[in-house]
Amino acid sequence: MQPPNPLKLLLGCALLASSACAQQVSIHDPVMAKDGDTYYLFSTGPGITQYHSKDKVHWQLDGPVFDPEPSWARSAIPDFAGHLWAPDLVQHNGSFYLYYSVSAFGKNTSAIGVTVTKTLDRSSPEYGWQDKGIVLQSVPGRDLWNAIDPAVVFDDEGTPWMSFGSFWDGLKIVKLDPSLTRLAEPQQWHSIARQARPAFTPDSQAGPGELEAPFIFKHGDYYYLFVSLGLCCRGQDSTYHLAVGRSASVTGPYLDKEGKDLDQGGGTVILKGNSAWPGLGHNSVYRFDGQDLLVFHAYEGADNGLQKLKIAPIQWQQGWPVIDPKALDSYQSVLEQ
Repeated sequence: MQPPNPLKLLLGCALLASSACAQQVSIHDPVMAKDGDTYYLFSTGPGITQYHSKDKVHWQLDGPVFDPEPSWARSAIPDFAGHLWAPDLVQHNGSFYLYYSVSAFGKNTSAIGVTVTKTLDRSSPEYGWQDKGIVLQSVPGRDLWNAIDPAVVFDDEGTPWMSFGSFWDGLKIVKLDPSLTRLAEPQQWHSIARQARPAFTPDSQAGPGELEAPFIFKHGDYYYLFVSLGLCCRGQDSTYHLAVGRSASVTGPYLDKEGKDLDQGGGTVILKGNSAWPGLGHNSVYRFDGQDLLVFHAYEGADNGLQKLKIAPIQWQQGWPVIDPKALDSYQSVLEQ
């Protein structure tokens, strides 16, 4: 039998023999980078899970970045259960910076750390992560925001900013210093998206504002803020979906198509689940080989709601990103053994 054609896989696994589709990449909160001729994926998991691929379809599991965890994790977050959450990865000045979250599930006892390597190629003598520790930490009773879901973007002047947040008082963006490992001084903070938080909601509770996972991508004259709404991590009962707003400034305000500020509950929905894929979200966005791509995970109803990797082309129409819902079925990854 001829080996699978990656282009056909992108058009749908049903076009190929079922043996070619035996196992997809099961992944939460994917981010991607390219180093040389190889693509790399990083995701939530014990130690942060890493994969690599030559074609963005066939993936091999490399194993964890941390073995087993950052040295500071359990002292900073006493309820840390071993999983590192929601990474982000940026390349800058010859190094890769991997941001990650240490958190107690459902609490804002959280911290964002960063680790750095010269290359993502594990066979290279320059490979090796050097952890730089905590960049940002949220403390219950002090902070009404959650230090989780980091995503770093550079503005037009080359200044780095980190967006982050989940539930509580919404999503924030804060300026980083040139090292990319700590906050700039004097500190500059902005609120970029939030949902209504009922009065008298205890600060210890996340509240009903189902909003998280910011990711900012520059296209043309605008910065686009992608956010995840609804509830993740509930398999077939997930209500996760994606919305967007845009701004001429990296710090906002981000407005949806109707002109409503995301910081006032706005957000134009760009992709929702369906009966086959009831929930999807926690995206990242990249331009590879002349094509803008949305990278995210979706819960497959036919597989008991197990999360799967999805990659979808972005089309731009009248200055707004458009995602074809058929991408939920047309892209299927292959996890090679």
